[in-house]
Amino acid sequence: MLSILDRERTIAKPGFSRWLIPPAALAVHLCIGQAYATSVYKTALVGHFDTGLTQIGIIFSIAIVMLGLSAAVGGTWVDRNGPRKAMALSATCWASGFLVAALGISTDQLWLVYLGYGFIGGIGLGIGYISPVSTLIKWFPDRPGLATGMAIMGFGGGAMIASPISSKLMAFYDSGYDPTDPGSVASGSAVAGLFVTLAVIYFAFMMFGAATVRVPAEGWRPEGFDPQELEERKLVTTKSVSAANSIKTLPFWLLWTVLFCNVTAGIGILEQAAPMIQDFFREGGDSSVTAGVAGGFVGLLSMANMAGRFVWSSTSDVIGRKPMYMVYLGVGIVAYVTLALAGSTSTGLFVLLAVVILSFYGGGFSTVPAYLRDLFGTFEVGAVHGRLLTAWSAAGIAGPLIVNAFLDAQGEPGTLTSAAYRPALLTMVGLLAVGFVANLAIRPVAERFHEPVPEPAAAGGKG
Repeated sequence: MLSILDRERTIAKPGFSRWLIPPAALAVHLCIGQAYATSVYKTALVGHFDTGLTQIGIIFSIAIVMLGLSAAVGGTWVDRNGPRKAMALSATCWASGFLVAALGISTDQLWLVYLGYGFIGGIGLGIGYISPVSTLIKWFPDRPGLATGMAIMGFGGGAMIASPISSKLMAFYDSGYDPTDPGSVASGSAVAGLFVTLAVIYFAFMMFGAATVRVPAEGWRPEGFDPQELEERKLVTTKSVSAANSIKTLPFWLLWTVLFCNVTAGIGILEQAAPMIQDFFREGGDSSVTAGVAGGFVGLLSMANMAGRFVWSSTSDVIGRKPMYMVYLGVGIVAYVTLALAGSTSTGLFVLLAVVILSFYGGGFSTVPAYLRDLFGTFEVGAVHGRLLTAWSAAGIAGPLIVNAFLDAQGEPGTLTSAAYRPALLTMVGLLAVGFVANLAIRPVAERFHEPVPEPAAAGGKG
């Protein structure tokens, strides 16, 4: 029965429309995007295990680290075995992670939550994140930014769906919990019930994606697309570079640095979004910035994160990947400096700057697979992407550490003002400057790293 998952069983027949692939990818990314919604039940887990936010935050950190590691280690396996088998593995790990975590909550064993949601679920995150990407790039060689933007947009938007659903489910399992009351905290059993329910729902949706995904036949290309036209674009190759060789090249590590700097800076805003807007306007006595307003601000940033993944990645198909990252990093520097020095002068200015920064954060994620395709070809782009995502793991640790270290040195939470954030924000400016220089230094991959893979025969297909 497992043979249905084999790559050979997923080759598309003539006449298959490539526009059926983005929904299959979204079915996976919308589910694993739940990782950004951990704040919904974080306080409940703190109370249930009678521990601190740091210990509960480790759950998310383990998941992000495992995302990068599993993507790096399993990337070649994903490319070799195809998206259907990879999506099925991702669904199994992601759902199993929730079930093991639910068992840990029910038995008061925090280490089981680390193992379940963090370790096992993190493997599902990494495999699920990269599994549709290389397939989309092969189906959309003419518009790789648009294709990856459509899928990775789902990862940014997963939290927007998961957050309200999680709140309602916890209220269903705990009649004493009121999600509209900021002081109300759900019971541990409610979170366990939530995890079991999410395991079932997510497994079904992700397996739908696995069942409907297809890979193009050898030599397929969209109607009217000439691969030789790519040679006329700067930094775009029609050659192939293996995953093993990619990490021996300078362009790979320069792009790793670019992604690390962009993501670290974005996480610096994302992790502190709710308290940040209140702290910025505390000194001026702006009582309009309540907890409810802060919550709405977080939702707005989630929308900016999601929209940026589609809009900016699609724009990169027009202006190119390198110029797009010059915008992310260059305009980001200006936005961070303005936020640090003048963000507290106007609520509107603060929100605008934060929205721009988070849209660049999301755009950086969705543009990088197309950048990799430009530099290394489509041969093992999924595996190369997996290796590059170790930058995300490193940034997931560095970003919160940088911001929290500065804030801890400034005073107690709830008493901070905009000045307390200035050192952290200006540090992010320095990181973005490093990323900007690294992006400028990226050049085509040297010919000695190219694979001796023959060009596929020309063939028509339905676009």
